[in-house]
Amino acid sequence: MIDIESVRARLGAMEEDHDEATAAPLRGMAATFGRRDKTPDPGSEIQPGWHLAYFPDATPLARLGEDGLPLERGVLPRMPLPRRMYAGVALTFHAPILVGDTLRRETEFTDVQLREGSTGTLILATTTRRIYTPRGLALTEDSHSVFREAVPAGTKSGIPKTEPPPADMQWSRTITPDPVTLFRYSALTFNPHRIHYDRPYAMQQEGYPGLVVHGPFTQQCLLDLLRDNTRRRIAAFSLRARAPLFDVAAFTVVGRTIEHDQAELFAVTPQGGIAIQARARLE
Repeated sequence: MIDIESVRARLGAMEEDHDEATAAPLRGMAATFGRRDKTPDPGSEIQPGWHLAYFPDATPLARLGEDGLPLERGVLPRMPLPRRMYAGVALTFHAPILVGDTLRRETEFTDVQLREGSTGTLILATTTRRIYTPRGLALTEDSHSVFREAVPAGTKSGIPKTEPPPADMQWSRTITPDPVTLFRYSALTFNPHRIHYDRPYAMQQEGYPGLVVHGPFTQQCLLDLLRDNTRRRIAAFSLRARAPLFDVAAFTVVGRTIEHDQAELFAVTPQGGIAIQARARLE
């Protein structure tokens, strides 16, 4: 029996940390995603999504679990279920972050839910992050994580089957994930989760068919597809993860405008189902 009330007792927990919007990790982002963006100069805007290169979680090695993730996850308490996965995000871009800005971030544990899914019992947790520059609030990020039961030894991880996206997409791009790219992204975002770079662990311990593509990696692919095809400011962007993606095959990101100031986007599995669905508001 899962004691979800002891988890809910931590709701409202908050912490604050600081960083600086330096240029070096932005050059790494451009290289990792094959971007031809101008080399970031002091005072230039960082691209949507690249804020994830800041505020690395510097948990000491001795306090990491077998999966590589911190045993104590910031404002989140220890969860009764061991496997943590990306479930989605809601981003509101209030104002630009500029190279050279000093940054302050508030992180708050804002929601938790216990659910039964197609792959078993799930705990859905939300942390809300607010990033401030010297000019005020720049970004609000509601980050959703799902915690799942352990995979019994020798079995495969349950992977949901999903329906295909709508057929009439305006934009499309094929993404071919590979171990070097996934390792680079793990390094840029200081993500120690072994499912993204340790193939034996991902396959033997977690029951996956290969390395798992980071949810935020695919999130960035969708953001890049959107800004390359609209050339408009992204005011808000939200997405929900439906199924994982792996480095064993290429996947597709597609999108379209659906109203004057709205767009919808999808990451599509090699089998043609929705891996991630997203919605954006444009200005």
